[in-house]
Amino acid sequence: MAGGVVQKDSGGGSRRRRSGGRARPMAEINITPFVDIMLVLLIIFMVAAPLMTVGVPVELPKTAANALPADAEEPLTVTVTVDGDIMIQETVIAPDALIGKMRAIAAERANDRVFLRADGAVPYADVVQVMGALNRAGFSNIGLVTETGGPSLDGEN
Repeated sequence: MAGGVVQKDSGGGSRRRRSGGRARPMAEINITPFVDIMLVLLIIFMVAAPLMTVGVPVELPKTAANALPADAEEPLTVTVTVDGDIMIQETVIAPDALIGKMRAIAAERANDRVFLRADGAVPYADVVQVMGALNRAGFSNIGLVTETGGPSLDGEN
């Protein structure tokens, strides 16, 4: 046999090796732990993703109104905090810069829907002023965000 590899047989035939012998390295990758970790991460992100869209914490008033249908585009949210700060999404805006910023946003958006969130302790006059500014900026479809479960005026809860 020229150039062939000769394997030495220990004469034991098909005997198993004893544990004292040297173990061969495993030639394939075990992906089961990887799949387990990925499934756990998927569940964590599925649970955490809706919680990350809440935004600025405000005490919303409760009403008996039904929820608005969802859009394909990310909703534009304007928030009035109890301190009187006005926020677009999560960015604080000066009241006199609100109309200019909203006009710039309106030029880039496909629809004119905006959600107005206002703390229940904010005076009604302040909320109406922000609504007027949004209307002047080109947003005529303004939805007031409230929490469900509030009293209805027909005597039923």
